[in-house]
Amino acid sequence: MKSKIKVGIVEDQLLFREGIKAILINWDIFEIVFESADGFSVIDKLEKLTDLPDILMVDLSLPPLDKKEYSGLHLTIALAEKFPEIKVLILSVHNDENFMAELIKNGAHGYLVKDCNPLEVYQAIVAIAEKGSYINSRVLKAIQDSMAKKAKPGKKLLTYISPREEEVLKLTCQQFTADEIAEKLFISVKTVNGHRNNLLLKTGSRNVTGLVTFAIRNNIVQL
Repeated sequence: MKSKIKVGIVEDQLLFREGIKAILINWDIFEIVFESADGFSVIDKLEKLTDLPDILMVDLSLPPLDKKEYSGLHLTIALAEKFPEIKVLILSVHNDENFMAELIKNGAHGYLVKDCNPLEVYQAIVAIAEKGSYINSRVLKAIQDSMAKKAKPGKKLLTYISPREEEVLKLTCQQFTADEIAEKLFISVKTVNGHRNNLLLKTGSRNVTGLVTFAIRNNIVQL
């Protein structure tokens, strides 16, 4: 039997937090292992756990620490440094491309607007757990528009990507898992993961979502 996806929820509104839990328990694949009503205490709480969540669902708007802002963006950055193995799915009322692009740039693995339907919540968590990212049409447009604003005419790709690495990158951007990429390219999963690790190092990306951003910025893929 496939192990359950361990999920944590960081959300200050109790009613919404309970609503998310009620949605997730409808599927046997999920197990709620962590909750927090703020972001600033999350790192300390996680350090005391032996059973860490695979994915943290993080509200973008979180309570301040005293009078100092501590949003979902601050927590995402802290998690990327302290717990890089935990993947972050941002939840927000803001359907704003700048927010989306900024969160993805700083390590978020996906972004959902709170008006999405429960099925998309399921799809997002499963995609992040299995493929490393969830890029829906809203997030993709945000990344593309952000890259377009920053693009400089005549700018060339400085990072050398081998032909095989480019193949792996393109398939990764199409949301194929490491197993699926290995089957398509007739190579081992270990080799696929090796290429992905090289791509992360070469591109300076934090995660798979960062690789998608890199590929779009350098016209390696057009999704």
